[in-house]
Amino acid sequence: MRTGKTVWLIDAAYLFNAQRSLGGDYNFDYLKLRNKLEENGEINRVYYLNSSQNPPNDAQNAFHSWLKTARPNGPQFLVKLYKLKESENKCPYCHHDFTYQVQKGVDVGLATLIVKLAHQKSYDNLILSSGDGDLEDSVAYVKEYLYKRIELCVFKGGVSPDLQSYADYIYWINDFADCVSK
Repeated sequence: MRTGKTVWLIDAAYLFNAQRSLGGDYNFDYLKLRNKLEENGEINRVYYLNSSQNPPNDAQNAFHSWLKTARPNGPQFLVKLYKLKESENKCPYCHHDFTYQVQKGVDVGLATLIVKLAHQKSYDNLILSSGDGDLEDSVAYVKEYLYKRIELCVFKGGVSPDLQSYADYIYWINDFADCVSK
């Protein structure tokens, strides 16, 4: 059971892509996931970081509005959306040029929030839903110098061992996937 203030930071692209590790059409429900995490203590604030098409489509707008909706009808997240970046590439097989969109700014946003909110004394416990080892320096800093408790809420596989090494506790979503599925 955690004590003190808790903040949960979500890399939405990580959770979306990592849920594929369960195979098929598995989808989790953010409200159910928040309720599951709060079995170990209240979460005071949740930040959901993602990239979005510009302009976003109606389905994205509706989903992001639902994420902001107060409980018990929604999970009541603070939603921070970043732009998608166009990237160009050449197919190695047919040599045709193609463009695709990639996330831009989310990792920097997460690292900034990890450190900024810790310095503002906004949390004693950080729950992080990301598998990106690029966050190691910010996580190490708040753990080793600011004495914050670190929890991960992640899927098995695709989680940096560097992040795992700093975790005081890991919620492996795979282990309770049935409880949080849509």
